[in-house]
Amino acid sequence: MIRLPRAGGGVQEYAPRTEPLALAPGGPFTSRTVFSAAHVVADPYADTTPDSPAAVDWDATLAFRRHLWAHGLGVAEAMDTAQRGMGLDWTGAAELIRRSAAEAKAVGGSIACGVGTDQLTAGSLAEIRAAYEEQLAVVEESGAQAILMASRALAAEAKDPEDYAEVYGHLLRQASEPVILHWLGPMFDPALEGYWGSADLDAATDVFLEVIAAHPDKVDGIKVSLLDAGREVALRRRLPDGVRCYTGDDFHYPELIAGEEPSAGGRFSHALLGVFDPLGPLAAEAVRVLDTGDRDGFRKLLDPTVPLARHLFQAPTRFYKTGVVFLAWLAGHQDHFTMVGGLQSARSLPHLARAYELADGLGLFPDPALAESRMRSLLTVYGVPR
Repeated sequence: MIRLPRAGGGVQEYAPRTEPLALAPGGPFTSRTVFSAAHVVADPYADTTPDSPAAVDWDATLAFRRHLWAHGLGVAEAMDTAQRGMGLDWTGAAELIRRSAAEAKAVGGSIACGVGTDQLTAGSLAEIRAAYEEQLAVVEESGAQAILMASRALAAEAKDPEDYAEVYGHLLRQASEPVILHWLGPMFDPALEGYWGSADLDAATDVFLEVIAAHPDKVDGIKVSLLDAGREVALRRRLPDGVRCYTGDDFHYPELIAGEEPSAGGRFSHALLGVFDPLGPLAAEAVRVLDTGDRDGFRKLLDPTVPLARHLFQAPTRFYKTGVVFLAWLAGHQDHFTMVGGLQSARSLPHLARAYELADGLGLFPDPALAESRMRSLLTVYGVPR
């Protein structure tokens, strides 16, 4: 038994599992395109401060990406899960993109990389375009697919929807290959409130779709991270033929990936999810079941993971990265619970204890005894009595 602190106070005994799920590696999927947005592993021995450039353990970071590729998942690189704008600056992100893209090429893994404007804190529309262009060039030169991320600088500078249409239209015209457009909601980044020129999501959706409709040959798909399943379903029904919807909804992903019944149109979402970082092998197993046409079997595997996902992504949602890295440490993918920018302090001990309990209950830890030992060591640091 292990004594875990509770959010309401006090501790409660929990009996950890003794056996993990048996989840074997496998090849690519046939029915869905699935990316895991992957975290970065900090260098725990670097002498840094929260304001210092990120010090990354490159060996451990790339090893985790090989873990995801081995299970058939694609890697969405240098996204918000990798702490873009929350500890990882553009210089570090560019290095991450180059290294991960080279590793993907070496092992035959699928990779798409985030393109943003985080060189800037503010700027004119021309400067914002130039920042996007610089990052787009790095991603395209690496051989990876580009994901055009939402820009804090653009959200601050744009005066109306036309400014968004101008900036995105310019980038899409010059992109050498179809890109993924990313709409990240303010629950993930408060600086993105009112993106696409309006706080009214219906109006913002119309602008978003107009941008896509003007350049359908340059848009592979859209990644929607609004945590609103109904809105995503309505949006994907309005997409031009050939433009995919990649769900970024870490609350409703099983139903969105499974999709509608054929009688309702049969539409579905592909996936680009931060929660598939800790869920990678189990998510891959579920998608392989879906590849056989077994929607019920897919849901049976993936629905039980939703309580963990909702816990990790609870408000303030932007700090979900702390739980993701914590679970990677417990699972043995890294030797420490240290994050760039010191973000390991962003969640409370009761929050982390509940994450451990939920993940252990799902059988996510390849070595449950190791996970329990590491959880006990953290509890000791916090002074929780055995």
